[in-house]
Amino acid sequence: MAAAVVAGGMSVELPLWRAMGYFRVLALAYAVLRYLTSYHQFLHPVSGWIYLGALSLWTLASTRAFAGPQRCTWPVLGTDLAAAVTGIVMSGVIDTPARIHGGAPTLPTIWAAGTVLGFAGKGGWRAAAFAGAVIGAANILGHGGVSPDNLHNIVLLLLAGCAIGYVIELARASEAVLTRALQVEAATRERERLSRDIHDGVLQVLALVHRQQGDAAELGRLAGEQERALRALMTGGRLPEEEPADGERDLRPLVSRHADERITVAAPATPVLMPAPAASELAAAVAAALDNVRRHAGESARAWILVEDEPDAVTVSVRDDGPGFPAGRLAEAQRDGRLGVAQSIRGRMLDLGGSAELYSVPGEGVEVELRWPRSGHDD
Repeated sequence: MAAAVVAGGMSVELPLWRAMGYFRVLALAYAVLRYLTSYHQFLHPVSGWIYLGALSLWTLASTRAFAGPQRCTWPVLGTDLAAAVTGIVMSGVIDTPARIHGGAPTLPTIWAAGTVLGFAGKGGWRAAAFAGAVIGAANILGHGGVSPDNLHNIVLLLLAGCAIGYVIELARASEAVLTRALQVEAATRERERLSRDIHDGVLQVLALVHRQQGDAAELGRLAGEQERALRALMTGGRLPEEEPADGERDLRPLVSRHADERITVAAPATPVLMPAPAASELAAAVAAALDNVRRHAGESARAWILVEDEPDAVTVSVRDDGPGFPAGRLAEAQRDGRLGVAQSIRGRMLDLGGSAELYSVPGEGVEVELRWPRSGHDD
């Protein structure tokens, strides 16, 4: 998910830029229509048509540039500002003094607001204030001087530009914080996953040493694997043997490998198909549950594994005849830093979108229920 946020970092801004592009085209059409109805009242109407023709060409040519902040460079915005200022100053030259003092609009009319919005999108509220001030000065110095209409239009232009610029700055800051938070969350989840694998591997080595079965070469091989895994964890990488898996796997053989004289496995007669990564993680959670049986219930304890393939979920239950544990024992173990259940069992199932529930009564053993919901079904 973090990668998606990074790739779509401008998701909030893009609709605003798209709206700016539409506004510039519509504002251009409005300016042309206004001039079409009043050009005969100007002193030099041909000059106005020449300017509006050039403005139309520039607006169409810069449409792609106003699609986002990367394309809308400062030279583009500078040209846009120059076009707006030129039109305002020309209006004071080619129009009649009576119309100007009567509050007649400038040649670009509201098209100039698109320039201020472009500055807001590119540089925030400060850039918008600069562009609005330049356009306001052009209105005062080149078209009508200090008048109530001019002052009113300038204030509205500054307020709109600064407000849009401030909103865009907040959106960028919020997206940056969200992206960073998702990156940290993804890194944390990856390290927890690696920790679970290392935890299980270390238990395997310790179990081999405890049983004193296997020769020194096998023990050395396992120790070397755990060394590489620990280095991968410290450097934030993948486990050496880990490769992405595709397709589906049958869960039954992954679970049935644990069957022996003390462990009984009951599974459906038909394949229990799951995505390969999910099947491997669920089988690893089963193995972690059996490790807990050996460690806490003793080597002579019996265990029963039941695999259920339901339309909406796959459920695996691991039950033993050990002494069980009192209420609150798991929370106490987690506080003490013993994370076998929290990470190797519950952590795995949570990462799969499933759940892990443990039930125990002192003297009556422990039952671990692992549930993986199939996509397209609700729990």
